[in-house]
Amino acid sequence: MQVIGFCRFSYPAQGGFQVEHLSDQDRMEFLYAPDRMEDRFRHFETLCLPGLMAQTDPDFTFVILVGDTLPDRYRARLDGLIATFPQAKIVARPPRPHRKICQEVINAERGDLSAPCLQFRHDDDDAVAVTFVQRLRQAADDCEGLVRNNALVGFDFNRGFVTTAAADGIRAREELEPYWGVALGMAVQAGHKLTIMNFMHRRLPRFMPTVTLTDTPMYIRGHNDHNDSRQSERRPAAELPLLDQDTRRLFRETFAIDDAKVRSVFG
Repeated sequence: MQVIGFCRFSYPAQGGFQVEHLSDQDRMEFLYAPDRMEDRFRHFETLCLPGLMAQTDPDFTFVILVGDTLPDRYRARLDGLIATFPQAKIVARPPRPHRKICQEVINAERGDLSAPCLQFRHDDDDAVAVTFVQRLRQAADDCEGLVRNNALVGFDFNRGFVTTAAADGIRAREELEPYWGVALGMAVQAGHKLTIMNFMHRRLPRFMPTVTLTDTPMYIRGHNDHNDSRQSERRPAAELPLLDQDTRRLFRETFAIDDAKVRSVFG
């Protein structure tokens, strides 16, 4: 079954932000501010990409939506970061309504709507375990009857870490948080055009049956000053402890994330 991951990288959508802007131009000035972009690139390079590039099941596509106004220097830097990540592709679009453009881009990658597929959403400062695609595909196989008899089925891997990254390294705390929007997948039956981006992640179980998998850490939720969701985040990043030796090993083995690389890039 086709697996599609979807990420918005500073895409100036119309709507979809908790921080509102008066115009497309105001939104782009906010998104493309140099300090903010540097922060996004650092997280994308050190947290987001390593686990995706090391997936134990490499049969997936990772679509990165950017604005067609993304400055050339940032587009070149993004191209460079995914140069050795063949599953990744960048799609550039002008500002459009958030849900509509995300649905359009995902379904364009899907191509054949007469076949079912698996989808997952992903933010540019989050991470998934290197086994995520394998586990998502296995979960859909294990729930074959549920998937077959429903247009949409959600799969929520709800154990992971909330994390900050900085020059002194990674700070993290293990979390058990349902429908947090990371390591969250969805099976879509043949003929259906709705995508995982048509639903607010917290409200996914209102619209479809969902399966919760809690056995092992499967995500890292990035927590930083440039999170749009930081406006309403319940737990302050300042409470997080630095990784100890055992957790550094876990991050390296589970997420392919290297604490020394984080310290180097952020330093």
